[in-house]
Amino acid sequence: VQLVESGGGLVQAGGSLRLSCAASGTIISVDAMGWYRQAPGKQRELVAAIPSGGSTNYADSVKGRFTISRDNAKSTVYLQMNSLKPEDTAVYYCNAHIATMARPLVHGDYWGLGTQVTVSS
Repeated sequence: VQLVESGGGLVQAGGSLRLSCAASGTIISVDAMGWYRQAPGKQRELVAAIPSGGSTNYADSVKGRFTISRDNAKSTVYLQMNSLKPEDTAVYYCNAHIATMARPLVHGDYWGLGTQVTVSS
């Protein structure tokens, strides 16, 4: 299984970016998907998560500015980021919990390689 992120880049404060992450490979089902970020010198933190069904979850620092969504048919998760701030600068990683075999059930967490988001002041 591979997770491939796209959509990062350089943007001015107040601008917007949309990240995408597509899962590919031998996939039986995709459960929760999410976005994490890691700034230089800091620990990786959860930005937003979306289960296969149910409500989304956001870090307090991005509530009202970021929106996570998913397309189950494409095994893809998106992160729409608006009103970006310099403190949003980080490498953004996609995460997904994926079942790769039904019987026996085999599932695990997968990560993308990350995409850089830089917000200039």
